[in-house]
Amino acid sequence: MADDNKLPYFFLGLGLGLVAGVLFAPQSGEETRNYLKERADDGREYLKKRSSELRDTANDAVDRGKAAVNEAIDKGRATVVRQRDQVSAAVEAGKQAYREAMRGPAPTTEG
Repeated sequence: MADDNKLPYFFLGLGLGLVAGVLFAPQSGEETRNYLKERADDGREYLKKRSSELRDTANDAVDRGKAAVNEAIDKGRATVVRQRDQVSAAVEAGKQAYREAMRGPAPTTEG
């Protein structure tokens, strides 16, 4: 019998809660749905903006990386050309020295 006495108090509390919720709700259900939809749209726009910014940042980084690689390649090529020219000059100097050695000592004029 004790359980039967509690049921009316439960329904009284439920009714009072509903009345208080309706009286103190800041917005109607439709206004709340519109508010939530607007917030979701704002969040979607924010994500689009951030992803676009991140994509631009990544593209800039890739472009800088490509430029650095190309610069390194150009420096490497210049070094190879310079080294090749130095080796060619050394080979020519060696050939010239060999030719001079093969001619023998230069004749001396004593008088």
